[in-house]
Amino acid sequence: MDKKFFLSKEVKEEMIRSIQNYFLQEKDEELGDLAATLMLDFFMKDLAPHFYNQGVSDAHRFFSEKLDDVFEIQK
Repeated sequence: MDKKFFLSKEVKEEMIRSIQNYFLQEKDEELGDLAATLMLDFFMKDLAPHFYNQGVSDAHRFFSEKLDDVFEIQK
């Protein structure tokens, strides 16, 4: 999945704050805006596609099972 996806400015800022809050709470370390933005970019580029593909796979499995249920009621 090489296609890039975009987040609204508000969502991206919220995610950056979440990363900063995580580091502050879990590691007692303040993370600047640049470091948090670079980390978010890494997550979006390298990690998010795996979660996306898993979601697509789960949805396919779910709908395939439901479709099988529909075919089972045929007379």
